[in-house]
Amino acid sequence: MIDYTPFWNTLKNSKESTYTLIKDYHISSATIDKLRKNKPVTTTTINDLCIILNCDIQDIARYVYSPDDQRL
Repeated sequence: MIDYTPFWNTLKNSKESTYTLIKDYHISSATIDKLRKNKPVTTTTINDLCIILNCDIQDIARYVYSPDDQRL
């Protein structure tokens, strides 16, 4: 499972907020909701967040093993 807890910590320690992400950077409220619920987002979105927050990908997301993960 992809977990976005690092994103929330990074956002908290930045000068940005969910409001500025939506208002100034045009990140949709639906994307913010997906991040809240650990739902899939595109790598383009992750790239944009890294640029906005001036951070690395591990500051946005991490993989956490879950027995519910779909097997290949």
